[in-house]
Amino acid sequence: MKALSQKRYASLGPDALVALWLGVWWVCNLVQAGLSELANDEAYYHLFAEHLDWGYFDHPPVTALLVRAGEWLFGPTELGVRFFFTVLQPLYLWILWRLVRPADADRRDANLFAMLSAATLLLQLYGFIAVPDGPLLFSAALFLFAFDRFAERRPLAWLWLGAAMALMAYSKYHGALVVLFALAANPRLLRRPGLYGAGAVALLLLVPHFLWQYRHDWASFAYHLAGRNSVFKPSYVSDYLANMLVVFNPFFVPLYVKAWRDTKPQRAVERALKLLPPAFIGFFLLSSLRGYVQPQWVIVAVFGMLWALFAYARRHTRTRRYLMRAGGVTLGLLALVRIEMICNPIGLRFEVFDNAATYGRIAEIADGRPVVFRGSYAVAAKYIFYTGGEAYCQPDIRYRTHHWQFRDDDDRFAGRETLVECLPAEAPEGQTVELANGRSFSWLVAPEFRPVRRVEIACEGLPAEVRPGEELVLDLRLTNPYDREIGTDDGLELAMIWKHGRFRVEEFGAELLDGGEGLTIPARGETACTVRLRVPEQLAGETFDAGFALRRPGYVHWFNGKPQHVKVTER
Repeated sequence: MKALSQKRYASLGPDALVALWLGVWWVCNLVQAGLSELANDEAYYHLFAEHLDWGYFDHPPVTALLVRAGEWLFGPTELGVRFFFTVLQPLYLWILWRLVRPADADRRDANLFAMLSAATLLLQLYGFIAVPDGPLLFSAALFLFAFDRFAERRPLAWLWLGAAMALMAYSKYHGALVVLFALAANPRLLRRPGLYGAGAVALLLLVPHFLWQYRHDWASFAYHLAGRNSVFKPSYVSDYLANMLVVFNPFFVPLYVKAWRDTKPQRAVERALKLLPPAFIGFFLLSSLRGYVQPQWVIVAVFGMLWALFAYARRHTRTRRYLMRAGGVTLGLLALVRIEMICNPIGLRFEVFDNAATYGRIAEIADGRPVVFRGSYAVAAKYIFYTGGEAYCQPDIRYRTHHWQFRDDDDRFAGRETLVECLPAEAPEGQTVELANGRSFSWLVAPEFRPVRRVEIACEGLPAEVRPGEELVLDLRLTNPYDREIGTDDGLELAMIWKHGRFRVEEFGAELLDGGEGLTIPARGETACTVRLRVPEQLAGETFDAGFALRRPGYVHWFNGKPQHVKVTER
């Protein structure tokens, strides 16, 4: 039997050998997907999949669709959430192999390609977790395949090119960079009428997503273009550069650089592949000047790196030998990491461990009552996934908003006894517990929960530029969408919020004029008031998003209504 297996293995050609190794890798990913607990973002995307739509606050819809399809097959389990993401990886690596495969490829080339792919850390992690990067890689591979055919003037290639561009956009917005960089590497293709036909096809296919964005005030675009901005920190740049040395495999990085310099592209798709690594890495290096950059954002650069290193190493025996040995060492280390992710024998505290125990403990405390979590979008999603309980995540002005703002869970809790997560200092004695994941959970009990999140506060008279110490008198109109009256006698306070970047927030109580001490908004009605406040000195020299909120002690809040950009001049 062993001899027969060896004979069959030895008879495999390069294509069959690549397919075999991709199949082995897929089985490993299936096991990992089924036995590892969900990461934070995966639970969040499971939440997306509960209500399929043409868009979501953070991302386009393909991720949610794949999660929903997997759960249809395997139920709301870790494997169900991740199944189709494991399927995508062998598909896009096979497409890449067909793009970079030389005409005289042999078995050694097949083994080299498989080893380089498997030893790339980004591809190992994003081969089984349910995040948008897997669909992006698959759709980018399809785009590059169609791009190659388009450059060769194949019939109807422009049509498939347009469809691939639309699929990239539906997968992750970074797909736009793939198109731009591919064309930048091949500017002559801009003269081809078929390219504009492809663009028209892509735009036509994206109409439903644009309509969703329009109905939701272009929330995704506003978030990705400006909502991630933060006050510059040098660590953003240094962390990004350090991550780049690690995620592509530090054993390979020097050779990536040498291979990239020495490998000369011959085809349009190869010119695109050569530009992708420096273009992606450079683009996000610049992005690190305005906020933290997650290392996986450059993941499409992997295609260009694999192309260059594969083309170089197959021509240099010593380099090939080193890469196969270093890749083997990497795979051994990665096997230990995968075991740790499943069993956690060394007892790490991380987001893929102890979820069932952690959220089960909160569910015991809730005892059937809904829970309103503060800030982190993933915690409430994990609570729902691992306990089946009711939960909502209130967007936090000191963190950021997220897709929870488009859900009505908190409305359904109205009038019910509800647990509201708070800071430990705000919790009554005995209402803070330590959880299995190493964190604590503190809560208040709202005997009759009264949400105010959807109250709209429109402000008139706020200048685009103000001076420190200037007195502002502003007219507000407050609209109440709820079936109950809302008033400041219910423990609410009207406050003005000044938010700069993601993390700097200044809040100040607003003085009501018109001779009134309180404020009441009738059910399904509106009211008007005038407030007076002085621009604080500590705001000088910055530009803020300024607006108003109804806040309650112990609860987190976001802007009630749309904030306005206001520049505070120097003193």
